[in-house]
Amino acid sequence: MTQGPADLIIHNAKILSMDDAQPRAEALALGRNRILAVGTNADILKFARASTRLVDARGATVLPGFNESHMHIFGGSVGLTELSLFGVQGFDDLANAVRNYATSKPGLALLVAQQADYAILGRNEPVTRHHLDRILPNRPFLMYAPDHHTAWANTAALREAGILGGRDVGVGNEIVMGLDGLASGELKEANAISPVARLSQTGGRESLGVVTGGDPDFVTPEERQTDIAVIREGLDYCASLGITSIQNMDGNLYQLEMLEEIERAGGMPTRIRVPFHMKNFMALSELEEKAAPWRNRFNTDRLRSDFVKMFVDGVAESGTAYYMEDYADEPGWRGEPLFTRDHFNKIVAVADRLSLQIAVHAIGDGAVHMVLNGYQAASEANGQRDSRHRVEHIETALPTDFRRFAELGVVASMQPTHPPGSAGLPLEPYLSRIGEQRWQHAFAWRTLADLGVKIVFATDWPVSPLDPMYCIQCAMTREIWKEGLPDERLSLMETLAAYTRTSAWVEFMEDRKGVLKPGFLADVVVLSGDIEAVAFDQISTLRPVMTICDGRVTYET
Repeated sequence: MTQGPADLIIHNAKILSMDDAQPRAEALALGRNRILAVGTNADILKFARASTRLVDARGATVLPGFNESHMHIFGGSVGLTELSLFGVQGFDDLANAVRNYATSKPGLALLVAQQADYAILGRNEPVTRHHLDRILPNRPFLMYAPDHHTAWANTAALREAGILGGRDVGVGNEIVMGLDGLASGELKEANAISPVARLSQTGGRESLGVVTGGDPDFVTPEERQTDIAVIREGLDYCASLGITSIQNMDGNLYQLEMLEEIERAGGMPTRIRVPFHMKNFMALSELEEKAAPWRNRFNTDRLRSDFVKMFVDGVAESGTAYYMEDYADEPGWRGEPLFTRDHFNKIVAVADRLSLQIAVHAIGDGAVHMVLNGYQAASEANGQRDSRHRVEHIETALPTDFRRFAELGVVASMQPTHPPGSAGLPLEPYLSRIGEQRWQHAFAWRTLADLGVKIVFATDWPVSPLDPMYCIQCAMTREIWKEGLPDERLSLMETLAAYTRTSAWVEFMEDRKGVLKPGFLADVVVLSGDIEAVAFDQISTLRPVMTICDGRVTYET
């Protein structure tokens, strides 16, 4: 135990420390921004002084603060004020929700809705601009699918964005055209969506970290302060959910400098790391000219930029995920990668040589195979090291590739809210798209874990609801799609570790956070009850009642 007076003591708790040396305890003491001691009530209360705050957990679970290992802070923060269509089904319900929202927001140049199911109008009725025109004919309207890889716009939005007649938006992106020679309203991937998104109140600045990896061409001081205020609200929202660390999955200098300003002005309620986003149109030299200098400039326990993010494909529902064999419901089409293999391998080799961690979005088994090949080539070119390179999502993989994750030391970054049937997601069109032959190799958490692969969990917010407790519940209640398929769930303790200890490990911070251990950073979440005593389908009824980041209480009820 580390001696010294405590600023705060949590006692009468069921502490799940994630520390193998002392996995359970009753109390812990915090001093400044560190954990002083973990142990019994009697031992820890000895650290109390007149000024010490005592928190009685009343038998509830206390954990290391949640580490959301894959999310989008700027876009998610903006979405907090936009219309949520989560759970909305059918034209009438959609129309009512959109019209009510439009009435409540008379001054918005672009009305935006989130979480629109791909089959929101029914399995056999794809959304078009004509449907949306019937709902809202005169105001620009944009509606995102949950994964943000597809959106639908009405005619007013398409016309104002200048894409009603279509436009070349690059490989892997598409403005879907109708039989009348005009855009149908369906927009696939960021390059197709961004012309409409730029009509919004933020000018689409929140999406630049995904779309271009670059900064806005021009931002007024007032717009910048508006953006900072939006991000502050998003960070506070994260803290209210027990999150103490964020690993952002899009990035640009604009976001980093706003976060730096928030930290200097009074401190962020969470820690955050932001990547350099490498796009297929960028020069290879940008890794040395930008990514490496960013790592040196932003390099504290609070704000870091120490990895490279890439996309090599899209998503299954829109047909932009890349598979080794054809889509089951679209013979002759298997998707196409966003990079050529040679281009991708060169980028990975340079980033690896610069000791930059790499995180790559790969949904289809072809994309996952391509990424693993790139990581293997980089290891052969530069020599093996503790790189902790990641693959994001891994919805399906070739049976022969699961073992390669372990052999190459590649991290599986996965989202329990993403399997169809979880988090309110329908089974279709996903199951028909990938085909039954791929079902047994989909979202294979248990398969990977049993091979010794490190797994981190997150939500990909705003793609899925951010609440870690809901995400953990989804992980524990996931159902198989057909009798005979493997049960890919992890145990509760494995799932909690994937949200805490392993998520700290993947960002090379296992020496200071992710477990409740003397000398470690004081990042703690106190729940409203005992997570081991509730049924799996009731886990989300437990709520964070206190969040502590860096020794500071950032949220409490």
